[in-house]
Amino acid sequence: MSDLRFVRMGFGADAVDYQEAWDEQRRVHAARFADEVPDTVILLEHPPVYTAGRRTEDSERPLDGTPVIDVDRGGKITWHGPGQLVGYPIQKLPRPVDVVAHVRRLEEAIIRACAEFGLETTRVEGRSGVWVLGDPVEQRPALGGLSLDFDPRLQDEEFDPRLNGPEYAPSNAGQRREDRKIAQIGIRVAKGVTMHGFSFNVNPDMKWFDRIIPCGIRDAGVASLAAELGRDITIEEVLPVIEKHLKDILENADLKPREIEKASA
Repeated sequence: MSDLRFVRMGFGADAVDYQEAWDEQRRVHAARFADEVPDTVILLEHPPVYTAGRRTEDSERPLDGTPVIDVDRGGKITWHGPGQLVGYPIQKLPRPVDVVAHVRRLEEAIIRACAEFGLETTRVEGRSGVWVLGDPVEQRPALGGLSLDFDPRLQDEEFDPRLNGPEYAPSNAGQRREDRKIAQIGIRVAKGVTMHGFSFNVNPDMKWFDRIIPCGIRDAGVASLAAELGRDITIEEVLPVIEKHLKDILENADLKPREIEKASA
């Protein structure tokens, strides 16, 4: 068990520019590696910004040339902005680092936070982040007047929802009763210390996601806590809840190095 400190860096009118926050992450990362500070979670809001992880493809970026900041985390492209709670856990882990276990811990904290507000969320196999599950496929409404048997997303790997009308927009996934992501996770580990982290959609304008292919996923959408609950909810309300669950999970985790399979002789 180790102590965990939280730094509330800026929200609302004091939202933190992405580059400023990235620089602060690197400063804290270096201090954590040198054992000058304890494990730290930086919490904040950003002004509107698109960021792209290392696996982002050109076809997933905004079609109109809107600037995107390329970053050194895993994952693909996403959006940050007002109404979204962003957390950067900077934590020293035993090496070789079990990255998947770290991601699962962050997911679990958000799942528990959502449950405290009355929203059931889960994981989706093969897709990181926290999800609200949609209805079974056969119970979902038809798209564009076509039955789901003719859903172009199932047949065309290059299908682009941005060019095919609002019925395909990621922000409308709830209306379509599809799986939708409420929290994105993308991390980096350097010298055994984590960086980057999660973005939790509390009450943002979800249409920002419609200009990109969020996380490179074309057959699902995005969600927010406020929209799913059908009521107004603020980051101020969510902050102490997410801190509580991050503290419980990250401080009490049984941290183990990643197991490496030895090749047989």
